[in-house]
Amino acid sequence: MNKNEIIQTIQEFSFSVIEESIEPSKAEKYIKNIHTYFQQITEITGFENKIDYLAAIPAAQGKALGLNHAAQCLLDYNRTVLFVKGIVQAIRKKQQQFPNTTIQVFYAGCGPYATLLTLVAPLFTSAEVQFTLLEINKNSVDAAKKLITAMELTNHVSDFYLADAVTFKIPQPEKFHVLISETLDAVLYRECYVPILFNLLPQLNKDVVVIPENVLIDVFALSNSKDESSLLELNLGTIVNVKAASTKYMNNKERIKQLEEFKISFKTLDKEHQKTLLIDTKVHIHESIWLKRNQSSLTLPLKINLDYSLPHQSMVFTYFLEPEVELRCSYQ
Repeated sequence: MNKNEIIQTIQEFSFSVIEESIEPSKAEKYIKNIHTYFQQITEITGFENKIDYLAAIPAAQGKALGLNHAAQCLLDYNRTVLFVKGIVQAIRKKQQQFPNTTIQVFYAGCGPYATLLTLVAPLFTSAEVQFTLLEINKNSVDAAKKLITAMELTNHVSDFYLADAVTFKIPQPEKFHVLISETLDAVLYRECYVPILFNLLPQLNKDVVVIPENVLIDVFALSNSKDESSLLELNLGTIVNVKAASTKYMNNKERIKQLEEFKISFKTLDKEHQKTLLIDTKVHIHESIWLKRNQSSLTLPLKINLDYSLPHQSMVFTYFLEPEVELRCSYQ
């Protein structure tokens, strides 16, 4: 497949996604063909055994995915489809809001394929949309530049920075209309999505569109139905609401080390039947576009078995940003 063929394939795929006329099996076929071209150009398949491809990259808070895992994100089919759809919607929305203006997109954590540029830029001229890319992994930067050059998309790129998004100061931040930070995992484990937003959002205009718009971590108590044929779920609340936390800490001058604790009292649970908690991640990409449970690697649920024999009255959840980015739970 040559450059013209891959551009045509991407345009067909992305237009079908936008028009909601693509079947999952067809989307998967398109993405596999795109992945084949990307790996030919970058010489990165996402499945190499090299240590420097496997290792995560430490950031000021959290870690960035290693080269392999970052490349594999393209093959998370629902994720790719819905992120492309959300970004194109966001760009079009900004075009209506700012007619005859080049829409400026800041893309943090682009990975080796710069997927959310290479699948979106071919739908627009370089006069319509410009991307500024930021990536912490030099191998990813080198691969992404090679791919963007091969696809003749360099005119769509204003700047490309090798730096840590957790501490990066954006040049001319007021010019950007859209912020992309696809830097997360299920239950917001390890990766830098939250500290990146805490750093970048205060620098940008208040009306900047953020992709993904929000991430929620909810907790449910599970119990068997009367006939034991299914599990019943009781929503116990939201452990983490990233958008709300970002708003709360927007003007905080000190680095945030943890978010507010979320406590579940065992007095509110049926100890005979509710013996398991389910931690559920939902990713709000843009407007009505959501990734929900089991639709992506980002939204795989986590189960926790409760031990009521211990002399404790509650379970407490705390989302830490230091020393590691992770959700922890403990008995109290």
